[in-house]
Amino acid sequence: MNNTQFDIRQLVRDNVLDLKPYSSARDEYVSDGTKMIFLDANENPFENGVNRYPDPQQRSLKQILAEQKEISTKNILLGNGSDEVLDLIFRAFCEPKIDNIITLPPTYGMYKVLANINNIEEKEVLLLEDFQPDVEQILDAVNPNTKTIFLCSPNNPTGNSFSESSIVQILESFNGLVVIDEAYIDFSEKESWLKKINDYPNLLVTQTLSKAYGLAGIRLGICYASEDVINILNKIKPPYNVNELTQLKALERVLNQDQVKLEISKILTERENLNTVLKEIPFVEEVYKSDANFILAKVDDANKRYTQLLDMGIVIRNRTTQPLCKNTLRFTVGTEAENKKLIEVLIRL
Repeated sequence: MNNTQFDIRQLVRDNVLDLKPYSSARDEYVSDGTKMIFLDANENPFENGVNRYPDPQQRSLKQILAEQKEISTKNILLGNGSDEVLDLIFRAFCEPKIDNIITLPPTYGMYKVLANINNIEEKEVLLLEDFQPDVEQILDAVNPNTKTIFLCSPNNPTGNSFSESSIVQILESFNGLVVIDEAYIDFSEKESWLKKINDYPNLLVTQTLSKAYGLAGIRLGICYASEDVINILNKIKPPYNVNELTQLKALERVLNQDQVKLEISKILTERENLNTVLKEIPFVEEVYKSDANFILAKVDDANKRYTQLLDMGIVIRNRTTQPLCKNTLRFTVGTEAENKKLIEVLIRL
């Protein structure tokens, strides 16, 4: 795709393009650290740590992320989990009952849910047998109302990363938005597509603090994209979508990179151990390569094995109903003790 031909304004919904966003009290006055008396936001004046509204632009957290990722804060949007970020993309760019998106099953189920919520047609193009994108079929499915293609890489539930050549072909051939969902990128040896956002104006990369950073409970999702895209998403996001406690906890965690890297290293070691053992279990027929913190395995009877593990106090995910995933189970990599217990049970089944 010729970058000079890409005009984000052609993709935005007309009502969003014309929208004047809500301006909150904390948007109009940003503290520079000077001691001030705040009587502008109708807050309770008695200090308890959370009586004030949070920074609507999460400036402190964005600044650290920008430094770590070597990009501008203007290329970052933070949301109440990645699900809010994805929903904002639908609401900004997809006209209900008119536009469509393309997904590549088996994949993350929220794309379909969000399409249904926003009354957007979802076109499904199955992955190939090796769980790689069928680029020819994807591009054939595109029509003038196709606004977004969602690529989950590393993919959930298969665990594999999509080939660089496939993604480049899609980015360069599709004159719409390409969202690469990198929830599991920290467990992969592949480089994040974040490095490419300045090369492709139609590229959006979403990440999360729920997986490698161990902060699923605080709900913090991230979108990296061009400044133009971020500006549009900022127009429609709720003014205080990321609460104060989430911002503080996230800031504390992203500043503790040594601990995060240590935990990732342990997960990768346990993933390799679990991968080795699964291949030796008689009822396991295939173990798929994973770039994530989970392993997908094909077994003789997924429903039976899922129930057996549940009866032994171990909860995994049965993915047998998903396309291309008949009789597959998804094992999240746990702690050394948890994985040891899982292995003991698997050996006895």
